Amino acid sequence: MPLADMLQTRHTMSQTVRTEVSGQSQSWGYQLGSVYIRKVHFRDAGMIKQIEEKVVNRLRQVTSAIKQTGANQVNVITSSAEREASMEFGKATAIRPSTLGQALQEIALDPIVASALFEVLETQKLFDSDARLVLLAAGPHNRVLTGLLATRS
Repeated sequence: MPLADMLQTRHTMSQTVRTEVSGQSQSWGYQLGSVYIRKVHFRDAGMIKQIEEKVVNRLRQVTSAIKQTGANQVNVITSSAEREASMEFGKATAIRPSTLGQALQEIALDPIVASALFEVLETQKLFDSDARLVLLAAGPHNRVLTGLLATRS
């Protein structure tokens, strides 16, 4: 029997053994019903090496197929996640002006909160710029100095 057949299915080997053994068993007075081959032991070193090579090659093929399947699944998950994130960012960009406008309307209802917010925003803008800042102590005597600094710029 070809080695590949023996490795893939034992049924053909069972039928071959049954055919060959039936004649001898009948001469002994027994009728052979069925033959089931559980294990196959090879004694030929060349055949064992051949089997090992086939098994190693098959393991390489299976490993490669598993890796490829995993990579494909990762790509599908990644692309669908990127697509979904893109859609959500698009939705957020679309509703941002409306949301910001509503928030500013609510802030404008309280003049103290609005004043504080815009003061914080202006201060942040100054800190983020490259402008030079001169800090003066509070008091009535600084009006002249403030005026001079303002005209100097």
